[in-house]
Amino acid sequence: IQAFFGENYKTIENTGTYLSLRGPENIQLGFHLAPANIFCKKLFETSCAGEFLDCWNEMFTGYETASYGCEDDIFSHHGLTPVPAFYRERKSALKNPANDIIRPEDIRGIIHTHSRWSDGVNTIEEMAKAAKEMRMEYLVISDHSKTAAYAQGLSEERVAQQHKEINALNEKLAPFRIFRSIESDILGDGSLDYPNNILATFDFVIASIHSNLYMSEEKAMSRLLRAIENPYTSILGHLTGRLLLSRNGYPVDYRRIIDACAANDVVIELNSHPRRLDMDWRQIGYALEKGVLISIDPDAHDVTAFNDTRYGVLAAQKAGLPSSSNLSSFSLSEFCNWVKKQQSKR
Repeated sequence: IQAFFGENYKTIENTGTYLSLRGPENIQLGFHLAPANIFCKKLFETSCAGEFLDCWNEMFTGYETASYGCEDDIFSHHGLTPVPAFYRERKSALKNPANDIIRPEDIRGIIHTHSRWSDGVNTIEEMAKAAKEMRMEYLVISDHSKTAAYAQGLSEERVAQQHKEINALNEKLAPFRIFRSIESDILGDGSLDYPNNILATFDFVIASIHSNLYMSEEKAMSRLLRAIENPYTSILGHLTGRLLLSRNGYPVDYRRIIDACAANDVVIELNSHPRRLDMDWRQIGYALEKGVLISIDPDAHDVTAFNDTRYGVLAAQKAGLPSSSNLSSFSLSEFCNWVKKQQSKR
């Protein structure tokens, strides 16, 4: 295994049955080595989170020495419905297996995308055609807003120009639909960076923090709560601003954020960019309890990134998110109704 990866990978641990390597991207890889007679046992154990496995060991004995053909046999031996590996996180999964967990094919629209109008690579038409080829029903264009000058954020004049282009494309590509959105910056005081008369021209608004990311929890909460309470905010983008392996997210009180989103009918994004995966899947359970929708979005800056939604789906599966609670799984008609409901808040 070491020879396969080469000298750029450093050995962290080698016990003879476990090999751990770290590569140039600072990602650690682990390999468990097991003979055929205990392969399924080892696969099962290493596919379970600690809480789940501890609960299993308290409930059952005997699987340690039994021989199984596959992991499902371990569950059927005890009269249980197999729990997929992605859901083996909490002990509750043993007693309350989730139904209707979201799948990649449940995504029906691409929400949160950036075109050449700001810092994206493709034209809106190219993006729409790529989404159609993926059999999506709609596309949400949400370029950066005017504060994001580093990303060619849209001035008020350019907003109007972009909307004319989208309107023309909607006539050309019907019944496929392109929605006019914006990723509006949440400013230091929690306000959005357009006046209300401009915000009203969008079908809906995604609100995100992009600047002054190193904040106390008090400051972060103040900004986020005010943005959530803004009647033009429909989706809260990448909740903590984290970048995996390089930047911690700013500290937040998840429950207060989720409570505020429930009170103001705001959706929380699960940003599917593999460096973000933000919000954290471990907070989704409370959002479901409070009736808050999640939106699995790619934050795509080119058409190839549309496929990043699969990473968000993988994260959401760990929380048992049903497709009915994911905004980007809505059909076009359902999504249009959601947009109308958001507009009625204004």
